[in-house]
Amino acid sequence: MLKVDGINQYYGGSHILRNLGFEARLGEVTVVLGRNGVGKTTLLKSLMGVVPVKTGTVVFDGTDITRSTPYERVRRGIGYVPQGREIFSRLTVEDNQKMGLAVKPGGTPLPAELFELFPVLKQMFHRRGGDLSGGQQQQLAIARALAAGPRLLILDEPTEGIQPSIIKDIGRVIRMLADRGLNGQRMAVVLVEQYYDFAAELADQYLVMERGEIIARGRGADMEADAVRQRVAI
Repeated sequence: MLKVDGINQYYGGSHILRNLGFEARLGEVTVVLGRNGVGKTTLLKSLMGVVPVKTGTVVFDGTDITRSTPYERVRRGIGYVPQGREIFSRLTVEDNQKMGLAVKPGGTPLPAELFELFPVLKQMFHRRGGDLSGGQQQQLAIARALAAGPRLLILDEPTEGIQPSIIKDIGRVIRMLADRGLNGQRMAVVLVEQYYDFAAELADQYLVMERGEIIARGRGADMEADAVRQRVAI
């Protein structure tokens, strides 16, 4: 579903991403791990076109999207949940979710499955986003990204600052999305995560970054044997 090949990215004179490449497959969760400052968030922003890559290619569902704008990527089927959630605090839960439908024709309804995944959003449908707890806001951010029915979901540290009970709910949803998606079609998931146990539980494949490079990769089932925890320990 996603193929990244040889991308390089610079901030000023700093070389942030270094000849980085990987594939994310349908029905799988690809987990990206690494210490703070190694380029994980820059990688995700590059995949979304928020930060243009200097060299290399990003191919999604067989189409080269390296120079596509972020809204074009969303229209093609990529959903993005940024670090820190970035919901609209003054808009209602309903309107926040409808922002995810911006690339759809007017009048497109919100998928009913969103409220099956996150029942609390139905209960707080007319509440302002800023009135929700941190965990509820994270669920809202994920629902917003899912509203347009993406085939690839990109998440940047969704467990950051979230209470354990909601972390379990989010993990369950991510696994379900990879397995069957919103409409019965499997989804590819790229997950940047600092919480090792959460990542290890979900990972079908893992990537470990250091100084803008992928220094280790493998199957999620092999993370303990490959001593991944030690590689990413702060």
